[in-house]
Amino acid sequence: MIGANPVTTDRPRPARRVGLLAVTAGFAATDLAIKAWATTALPGAFVEAGPVDLRLAFNPGAAFSIAADAPAWVLLTVTGVITLAVAVAVAVAGWRTAPTARLTWRLGLAAILGGASANLLDRLPDGVVTDYLHTGWWPTFNLADTFIVVGAATLVTLPLFGSSAEREQLSPEH
Repeated sequence: MIGANPVTTDRPRPARRVGLLAVTAGFAATDLAIKAWATTALPGAFVEAGPVDLRLAFNPGAAFSIAADAPAWVLLTVTGVITLAVAVAVAVAGWRTAPTARLTWRLGLAAILGGASANLLDRLPDGVVTDYLHTGWWPTFNLADTFIVVGAATLVTLPLFGSSAEREQLSPEH
């Protein structure tokens, strides 16, 4: 099984799988809608919005523009395979654990899957990912990137804040 699954003591709720899919789609749709808006509203513009400004950028590379000079088909293939593998693993983990997992666990999985899906769908037509959030001290990024990072951080830290029964269930002896 991928990662830890802090579970509730309630009986399984299969409807949570539908909820997981709906939240995943919501995360992806939100980012894709903002990318569509940014593409039309931000060309040539820089909007100061506080700690995070709005600036349109297109990333032909992987994270932090790594391999930006690689041929587009190579980058699309490599990032596509990696993203698809991670997305499938997260989707399987989500599908298997959703009926009994805590809400925070399901939201973390949905955030990772929604963010990865949005970036992959954005890259497919032209080989670039649309970025629009700019801090000045970090590479320009997008909401999907934020979903992925926050979702991963949630899954990593969740076992630290679970109940003693959940921590016991996650211990290597079980």
